[in-house]
Amino acid sequence: MQSLLQRFTSLFPLWVVGAGVLGVSYPPALLWVNEGSWITVLLGVIMLGMGLTLEWKDFERVFRFPGRVFLGVALQYSVMPLLGYGLARLYDLPPELAAGLILVACCPGGTASNVISFLARANVGLSVTMTAVSTVLAVLMTPVLTLYLVGNRLEVDGWALFRDTVTVVLLPVALGVLLNRYLGGLTRRVQAYAPPIAVIAIALIVGAILGRWRSNLLEAGLPLLLAVVSLHLLGFSLGYILGRLSKNETVARTIAIEVGMQNSGLAVKLADGNFPGTQASVPGALSAMVHSILGSLLAAIWSRYPHHEAEDNTAIEASRPAV
Repeated sequence: MQSLLQRFTSLFPLWVVGAGVLGVSYPPALLWVNEGSWITVLLGVIMLGMGLTLEWKDFERVFRFPGRVFLGVALQYSVMPLLGYGLARLYDLPPELAAGLILVACCPGGTASNVISFLARANVGLSVTMTAVSTVLAVLMTPVLTLYLVGNRLEVDGWALFRDTVTVVLLPVALGVLLNRYLGGLTRRVQAYAPPIAVIAIALIVGAILGRWRSNLLEAGLPLLLAVVSLHLLGFSLGYILGRLSKNETVARTIAIEVGMQNSGLAVKLADGNFPGTQASVPGALSAMVHSILGSLLAAIWSRYPHHEAEDNTAIEASRPAV
């Protein structure tokens, strides 16, 4: 059963792209997800699932290898926001779409990066740690960076953005970590189900958002697609190039994956809550499809050319990638 669940999770790009195609080709199929608080609930489930897969050792790794973790997280919150801002200007995106692209770029690393690191035979332990740290820091970094970079395009309520980030990120993750710490016997029985449930949740969010803004997406067309593809391609590339500062090939690959993949589901939720009635959530939904495809291609290439370091290579250590 566990191998079946892992296989389902490893095919997450297929499910995300499939949901996106369904949402665009037949919007009524997933429009119900946009009603009420479904997106908030689904994102909460994703973040809770991430918390359930985290252990104290994932945070202890910060102190064992602080340089590697700091490098990855620093690139996450410098390279990507600057890329988002620059690409929004380069492709002359309308204010709403520009705000959405920048918001994607200011979000923490995507939890799917752990799966891609696993498939790419990179350092999964480091990936999980960087995702955890960047997610916790998102409570401060995402609102501040978004307010600074988007403030001259759309009105941004910094406090509301901070409150939403705490609600949909910090609280579910903290709850999951605490449950895993004090009710380990129970959580171990459900951990295997967390990644596939998260895959289903993000696929539903992507399909629903693309379906809701179908006409606007088609109207935005090539510039938006190029901007999103460029954001992730450059994120992967610069993450790898600058990750080489670690002088460790496996770590550089891990950082590249972590920087290139964003928490697009969080971007969608924050855009919906803070820029209501606008197209700002569309880049987030499109981002989820794009980084899933690019990340999977990268994993396919790197898995054929594994590079093992004798020092702390935990690439195969984590058979429980946290989606």
